[in-house]
Amino acid sequence: MSSSSAKLPILPLPHPTVLLPGSRITLTVPVELGEALLTLIEAADALPVVAAVPVASDTDTNSLAEHGVAARILRLVRPPGRNSRQSYLLTLHGLTRIRLSASFTPDPDNSLVPCEVQYPPNSKDSPPRKVVDTFKQSAHRLLDRLAQDSGQQIRRDGYSKISAMLEDVTDARAAWMADILVGTVNASFADKLSILSTTDPEARLVVAAEIFSKLASISEVTSKIATQVEESVYKQQKEHFLRQQLAAIHKELQSLSGPGNLVNGQSSELDDDEQHEADDLADLKRRIEAMEPGSEERKMGVREWRRLKRIPQGSVENGVIRSYLEWLTAIPWSNSTSETPRAITDRSFLTAAREQLDADHFGLEKIKKRLIEYLAVVRLKEMNAERERQAAAAILPKVEEKSNVDDTKDKTTSPPIIRPTRKSVKGPILLFVGPPGTGKTSLGQSIAKALNRPFQRISLGGVRDEGEIRGHRRTYVASGPGLIVQALRKAGRSDPVFLLHVTPHLDEIDKIGGSNFHGDPSAALLEVLDPEQNHTFNDHYINVPVDLSQVLFICTANSLETISGPLLDRCEVVQLSGYTYDEKMHIARRFLLPKQLKQNGMDADHVQIAEPALMTIATRYTREAGVRSLERAIGAVTRYKAVEWAEHIDAQATGSPKPYSPVVQESELEAILGIARWDAEEREREERRGVVYGLVVMGQGEGGILPVETIAVPGAGRLKLTGSLGEVIKESGEIALSWVKTHAYDLCITESRAQDPLKVPELIDIHLHLPAGAQKKDGPSAGIAMACAFVSLLTGARVPANIAMTGEITLRGRVTPVGGIKEKVLGAHRAQISKVILPWANRKDVEHDVAPEIQRVMEFVFVRTVNEALEAAFGKDTLGWRNGISGPLMLESRL
Repeated sequence: MSSSSAKLPILPLPHPTVLLPGSRITLTVPVELGEALLTLIEAADALPVVAAVPVASDTDTNSLAEHGVAARILRLVRPPGRNSRQSYLLTLHGLTRIRLSASFTPDPDNSLVPCEVQYPPNSKDSPPRKVVDTFKQSAHRLLDRLAQDSGQQIRRDGYSKISAMLEDVTDARAAWMADILVGTVNASFADKLSILSTTDPEARLVVAAEIFSKLASISEVTSKIATQVEESVYKQQKEHFLRQQLAAIHKELQSLSGPGNLVNGQSSELDDDEQHEADDLADLKRRIEAMEPGSEERKMGVREWRRLKRIPQGSVENGVIRSYLEWLTAIPWSNSTSETPRAITDRSFLTAAREQLDADHFGLEKIKKRLIEYLAVVRLKEMNAERERQAAAAILPKVEEKSNVDDTKDKTTSPPIIRPTRKSVKGPILLFVGPPGTGKTSLGQSIAKALNRPFQRISLGGVRDEGEIRGHRRTYVASGPGLIVQALRKAGRSDPVFLLHVTPHLDEIDKIGGSNFHGDPSAALLEVLDPEQNHTFNDHYINVPVDLSQVLFICTANSLETISGPLLDRCEVVQLSGYTYDEKMHIARRFLLPKQLKQNGMDADHVQIAEPALMTIATRYTREAGVRSLERAIGAVTRYKAVEWAEHIDAQATGSPKPYSPVVQESELEAILGIARWDAEEREREERRGVVYGLVVMGQGEGGILPVETIAVPGAGRLKLTGSLGEVIKESGEIALSWVKTHAYDLCITESRAQDPLKVPELIDIHLHLPAGAQKKDGPSAGIAMACAFVSLLTGARVPANIAMTGEITLRGRVTPVGGIKEKVLGAHRAQISKVILPWANRKDVEHDVAPEIQRVMEFVFVRTVNEALEAAFGKDTLGWRNGISGPLMLESRL
């Protein structure tokens, strides 16, 4: 057999049109191509034949397939109108296959370009009977499926006629029938092109059988999906119908694609199929069944589960109930047969707790002592409760046995079975109060580690709504449980006894908002922190009593001023005032520097801060009560050295190493951290007339010094107070000036007791100012400082700059005690004050709260009267007193 060739005009068929032998198609052609075809028809004696070749790509119209078909032009319809630019309608009838002899590029002007084509050889041999039978079976299966799925009777009759025709086709004409069927059914472009390029009849029948089997399978799957959707469409909403159809499509695609749908050999967890949904519901059901029988939470869970099964899956209420059940089953509910944690019953518990506190914190000896007492009480109560549970457990079998015997006699008189229950270990709620950065939160973490319990931190800063603590009711959109229940869920354990033994941390309790139309958050905390009430804590979202009696609460605050009285009454206050420079140096060496080295990818051999440099950072760059600013400064130094070390390594790689010194000297700090923050204040703090330094406690609980400045200006004998002062501190200024006026004659300021030092010999006003006018200042602790400032202004004597004082005075000249002594002393120590004047009643505060190393380096003078305060401030015999008061007379000083 040999193939013949001919020269035919090439007609490109637009993608995805394919014409097979024996088939007819009608398509539109552009006007230019239609006119070329019209010219071809008019020039020919009979209906012309063209080579209809499909375009292989929808993006490249110049890419033609290698095979095509010789097609006869049956009809060409001209568009109406002489100048019409509408497309022509062309009808083609496929005759036989052809093959382009060489690559062909269509003319851009849509003209018919002749090209050499080859006809395939004619095979006179019939295909094997087995191949023909396989082809007919596949074709019958497809035609039956198409007839079954067709909704029109005409189409069903047409498919039946084709099936009858298929039975009568001979083996020799089976390949021709394959072309007819592939052109008739809805085959894809690739399938039609594959049939067109297969010239061998036997191979063509095999390809056609595969195409028919695939189309029949797709039709069956489509019908199956449609059937599944139709069964549920009458019961579900339109949204549910779409979800079911999508799930069925995904399922069938997974079964067809096989391993190709796997991710790294495993199925993706993001596949939204029915199996995952069933697994989630089964897990939810198991957790409900694991709840204690007869408990309130189990009853609620069973009730909501039954509602969930009755509500359609696609509805909004279904999602709300399911979210509630997930929260309900995730909360660690109490278990009546829990065992005591082994960490508490261990004999080395307190020793390990001391080691834990010493490892996490330096200093704070009195705080650690109180925490050890706290842990010892918790341990003893746990051990006593455990002994009671063991005794009850020993009696339980006998009670149950007696109950079973009584049941055989009289069921109505059988005694109830008393099961051992876990009693709550009630202890004091510690409230750590102190400035930021003094270790309040880390102390709570150390307690949690010592007790071997999970630690959760709840920040209450900015909480304005009671619902954030109690939760929001399920009637609201996007409702959820409160912060307490959320913390319980995060800290949950698999063992029920440990599930309730958590340590939530109520942080910044003084920053809670006050009462408003959203409720009072502070009032909600009363139930949480009260041991007599929190065993039945009611969260609005859960709506089932939650037992918080086993929760150990630790609170922190920066100040006690804004905490409500009832809330403060439930807490035991533990003061953390701040660290001395010696403690800061140890903390920096032991904790802060290793932490910053680890965070910045450095080793201890790469960065070493010299002792003078570290002390300069603490005294001149980060003067504060805590150590957060100190840690930030050490981090800045570490990052600076990290850059130098990285450049040193890069330079070594290039062969020109730069010198690198791991030791940070004091002289390098200005280049790293900039100009020292506290230099200006130190230079300005000098002995001046009318200027005295007082001690204050700032807003965050940090102590410091505050200059009291006074000047005399011409006026009318009045006192002017500035500096954003409160009413109490203004009254202190009035009292101090009244005392000075009363004793002006004794201090040799006036010539007689009847004279006013502000009016004789000249009329003057005294202007008292406390710097930093943008900061609010108030409190009864500035009386001594103001009195000394007035005496210094009117007498000319000066108070040394290394002396600071605090204390309130009365009109009789008595010095009354003030608060915040430890904070003020630490602030004075940080400001390099060497002598502090304090009220005599505050002597116990210094001895009890101030560290011994500070007491050794600072001089404390305790005074009972203003006279003693003046003598301690100005020095003995500096002020001249009349009327036999100790001290020589001095010349009168005037402005």
